[in-house]
Amino acid sequence: MGNNIRITKQFSFETGHALYGYDGKCKNVHGHSYKLSVTVIGKPITDNTNVKFGMVIDFGDLKKIVKEEIVNVFDHATVFNKNTPHVELAKELQDRGHNVLLVDYQPTSEMMVLDFAKKISKRLPDHIKLHSLKLQETDSSFAEWFDYDNI
Repeated sequence: MGNNIRITKQFSFETGHALYGYDGKCKNVHGHSYKLSVTVIGKPITDNTNVKFGMVIDFGDLKKIVKEEIVNVFDHATVFNKNTPHVELAKELQDRGHNVLLVDYQPTSEMMVLDFAKKISKRLPDHIKLHSLKLQETDSSFAEWFDYDNI
C-alpha cells in the first residue's frame, strides 16, 4: 500500500479578458472572478527531525508558489492573445496605466489552465507532483487539468 496523499489549496483572483475572433459575447472585454484549485500529490515527510514532518508540502509553501506564478500576475489584469489585433487595444490600455497581460494563447479557461500547469509544475520540489488543477470561471463553468491525462 502506498502513502501518496493529495493536498489541495484554493485561490481566487479577478481577471479580465477578451477572446479575439470568438462568435459570442466573450469577444468583448469582460471579467471573471476565477477560482483555482491546485492539487499536488506526494508522500508525507517521515523524518521527525524535519520541521515539515508529517506534511506532503507546507500549505504556505504551495501558496507562495501559486501566488508568485499565477495570482499576483493575473489578479486585476486584463489578458489578451498577443498574436491578434487585440495587441493594439492592449497597448492603448497599457499607455493609460492599465495592468495588461499579453499571452501567446487564446485566454480561455482551457488554455489558461495549461499555462498554469506548466508554471506551477516547474516550481514544485522534486518529491511533489502536480496532480490536477481546476479553474472555475463561473459557478457552473470550469476547466480541469489532470497529470495522468497528459503522460
